Amino acid sequence: MNLSLEGKNALICGASQGIGFAVAEELALMGANCILLARNEENLKISLASLYISIRQQHAYHVIDFNDQSAVKELIKSITEEKNIHILINNSGGPAAGPIVEAAEDQFLQAFNQHLIINHILTKAVIEGMKKDGYGRIINIISTSVKIPLKNLGVSNTTRGAVASWAKTMSIEMGQFGITENNVLPGFTRTKRLQSLIENTAKRGNVLVDIVERNMMEEVPLKRFGEAAEIAAVAAFLATPAAAYVNGTSIPVDGGRTGSI
Repeated sequence: MNLSLEGKNALICGASQGIGFAVAEELALMGANCILLARNEENLKISLASLYISIRQQHAYHVIDFNDQSAVKELIKSITEEKNIHILINNSGGPAAGPIVEAAEDQFLQAFNQHLIINHILTKAVIEGMKKDGYGRIINIISTSVKIPLKNLGVSNTTRGAVASWAKTMSIEMGQFGITENNVLPGFTRTKRLQSLIENTAKRGNVLVDIVERNMMEEVPLKRFGEAAEIAAVAAFLATPAAAYVNGTSIPVDGGRTGSI
């Protein structure tokens, strides 16, 4: 099975921490040259310094705010003028929690811009290079809400569903060029976002954080939260030559929690 990414260039969004950084670690271990994107430069420097380089990979980072479409367009243009991107990991922090009925209209607009529109900008920019090299892997880190909406995540559920539909459409159009597009759907994963959701749930329900955490784990057949590295492993596989015939899928990585086939 060919899992080597030697000579491939990967662009990873949200790569300064959490799942994004874990994906960058895996891709680097498999030989890819990684370009990390995120807002926090200090975290990016730390992340970059820890990436595997024993087979002469060349890694880099860029500070970017995904709420700034113009800056994203300018940055991705400069990157793709310098080199072709073979692997794109679309990954961005989720919208704030809360019931959908309480969401303000601008929350939807901000979430769509940060996720769907930014994904589209980046994807359009890298496609020509992927076509030229006959190799492309676009992987979107979304959520299991694509399968079943999650409680108290109204804006996120809505936005993630749109991204999944966009990705499926893109996979149909791009497959003929050797470009695949797939979605990884993390379940409860030990990240800062999960901790924030747990704390907010505890506060809203006036219960202890430990109780909320235990109740959430009970929903998972494996009775534990996932680790970022476990999500990254699936994303990394989808980026390899071995996954060339996997296209247009949404794969839950959630310990079996999602109640659909």
